[in-house]
Amino acid sequence: MTTKQILLAGITFISTCIIAYSCTHAPYVLPVNQRTGDPSICFERDILPIFISNCAKSGCHDAASHESGYSLDNYTNIMKKGIVPGNVAASRIWESVAIKEFGIETMPPAAPALSATDLYLLRRWIETGAVDSGACNSICDSNNISYSAGIQPLMQRYCTGCHNSNSAPGGSLTDYASVREAAVNGNLIGNIAHLPGYKPMPTTGVMLTACEIAQVKKWVTAGALNN
Repeated sequence: MTTKQILLAGITFISTCIIAYSCTHAPYVLPVNQRTGDPSICFERDILPIFISNCAKSGCHDAASHESGYSLDNYTNIMKKGIVPGNVAASRIWESVAIKEFGIETMPPAAPALSATDLYLLRRWIETGAVDSGACNSICDSNNISYSAGIQPLMQRYCTGCHNSNSAPGGSLTDYASVREAAVNGNLIGNIAHLPGYKPMPTTGVMLTACEIAQVKKWVTAGALNN
């Protein structure tokens, strides 16, 4: 290949790169009239707790810290950046929690990854339009006081995003022994019920429902059993 041919090839390559870069398109966004949502998914009940427990923490994505410009403590803030309604692949928040992609920091950092259930809910919520579904029917059963079926899922939903190790402020709530300890010393109910003298939990976002608080109280009253 002559010098002239090499030069022409280089110019062609550079031109192609410039054209490709200049033709970058905005991601597809689901039209508003098609954002029906999934009727089985409620933002306040199912999606917001995922963000509150795993993301909206001090030093991360709460209102005070808003790391990297993300504040993930309510619907309006969540929708400002990182969520593209109807387009999971273009949603930066989804990429961060679900895809180990070069150049994108995996979230949450130094904490357990989101569960398969949480990932499914988040993905489905984005796919169907990332809507704020408003008031939703509660699926809580205050008489479900089995640790494995009733109490542990509540801890995973609201607590373990922050309380995932013994070194975390307030300690761990990832296993039965640690949850029972918090129940016995009164901190568990005091915190989630926002009683005077206790630290309200979760620290940001929606308080546990009256039904969920009653569920925990009944479990504690019954002996905080590992059942």
